[in-house]
Amino acid sequence: MANTLTKEQVKEFAVMAGASVVGIASSEDFGLAPEGFRPTDVLEGCRSVIVLGIPFPREAILNDSVEYIDIRNEVNRKINDVAAEVGKFIKKEGYKKTKVVKGIGGKWVEGQSFGHISLKHAAELAGLGVIGRNYLLINAKYGTLLWFSAVLTEAEWIPDEKIQNTFCNDCNLCVERCPSGALDDPSSFGKKACSNTCFAFEDKKWKIKCFLCRKVCPHCFDYKKA
Repeated sequence: MANTLTKEQVKEFAVMAGASVVGIASSEDFGLAPEGFRPTDVLEGCRSVIVLGIPFPREAILNDSVEYIDIRNEVNRKINDVAAEVGKFIKKEGYKKTKVVKGIGGKWVEGQSFGHISLKHAAELAGLGVIGRNYLLINAKYGTLLWFSAVLTEAEWIPDEKIQNTFCNDCNLCVERCPSGALDDPSSFGKKACSNTCFAFEDKKWKIKCFLCRKVCPHCFDYKKA
């Protein structure tokens, strides 16, 4: 098996393929993830997790006339395409045990949807940001606007350094504005309460009714698109 591919080469290729951010985590750092949702549960022999992200356009959260879910789906499609290209690149270099984890999709557990792995936790472990009080990944440049996919691989690289930053500090805007109360307990996210409030099926179409936790985060307004 080839062993000359470096993480710098992978990152360079990922950016060329369309990723705005790229980070690499070690599968060994997912020990706190629930059983069944670790990278090694998805790909036997996984050693590295390449996390890829692109941001939502600001219009998705600032302009009420724009259909948020349509933009979300388009961003998801784009980052999945990037992940597919990165996966092909790594396989071509000799690492046949490589698998893409898409931005949407996973398992149903007790009536709730969960990704194959938690991409926001993977992004945090890959040094792309910190999970904030809103339980979203906050990135230094893009705030909470990033959407992620990942590539699991048997290739082993030194993981990127994790970010040591709280970002939220004394801010409590997301908690105060959340209509579901899902953020009230800082030690546990109320996933079911969030789902019941935020998601609905209307006019034969699945819709996201609320994304205030993303919209009110001050770090989103620091993002100035280059």
